[in-house]
Amino acid sequence: MNFLSYNAQWVLLSTLLLGMAAGVVGVLSYWKRQSLMSDTLSHAALPGVVLGFIAVGTKQLPAMLIGAAISALIGAWLVQWIRSSSRVKEDAAMGIVLSVFFGLGIMLLTYANRMPGGGQSGLDNFIFGQAASMVHSDVILLTILAISVIVLVYLFFKEWKLALFDPSYAQGLGLSVKSMNILYTSLLVLVIVIGIQAVGVILIAALMIIPAVSARYWTDSFGRMLVLSAIFGGGAGVCGTLLSTLGKGWPTGPFIVVAAAAMFVISLLLGTSKGLLVILYQRKRAQLKRQNTILAEQAVEGGRG
Repeated sequence: MNFLSYNAQWVLLSTLLLGMAAGVVGVLSYWKRQSLMSDTLSHAALPGVVLGFIAVGTKQLPAMLIGAAISALIGAWLVQWIRSSSRVKEDAAMGIVLSVFFGLGIMLLTYANRMPGGGQSGLDNFIFGQAASMVHSDVILLTILAISVIVLVYLFFKEWKLALFDPSYAQGLGLSVKSMNILYTSLLVLVIVIGIQAVGVILIAALMIIPAVSARYWTDSFGRMLVLSAIFGGGAGVCGTLLSTLGKGWPTGPFIVVAAAAMFVISLLLGTSKGLLVILYQRKRAQLKRQNTILAEQAVEGGRG
């Protein structure tokens, strides 16, 4: 990809906004303790992508994204249904839906690749992602959807805080926690849908989980965590896209995840809130302070003697 080209600049903008959108929604998943849900729904979207291609007969991104959204929403509904109608726990229900839907998606992908023109459709790019394969119309659509996600999280910032941290108080104020959960699921599905072409169905969950966890090492504030996670996610999207263009046919998703992982390692070590080196420094400082206090007390006692 020539980064001086107009289309290349749009691709970089789309991966930047995708990373930011994934980052802010990932914070919601983190505080809801549903990080695995993003992984489940991303895998559940694959059958819908392929069915959208089969229904149209050609690679039309809007049809494939609609199919992905429907498939992911069905997956989310199945997780809730299995959990409510049986003794299966939520994590087990997610594992069932993830594996079954992804297996179905691979079967449909094999069938679609044998269709006339299927081998040249680029459907395999939806597994690991390939930002360079996006055309200008794809980039415009993904950019609009990513901005919509970021705006919705911003507009409902106060409602998110109430619903996530004190749902009982939120209900007392008349806020529908059920509606907020529906909005959360919709945003989660939307991020997955807009990210599967650039990052792939397997790794889009990592783009939501890693920036949010990284941001947690720098702050305890929900608002600042949203901002930092958006910065980490957007930075990973840009860096990963740039790295993937260094080789011919390199998938974008793995490089974006590697860039996000590098940011996580830095946050793990240097994060001002919970970083390992910061904690070690604080412990050493507290230990030194205790030693100085003991020595001072001993000096006072010696002086009295």
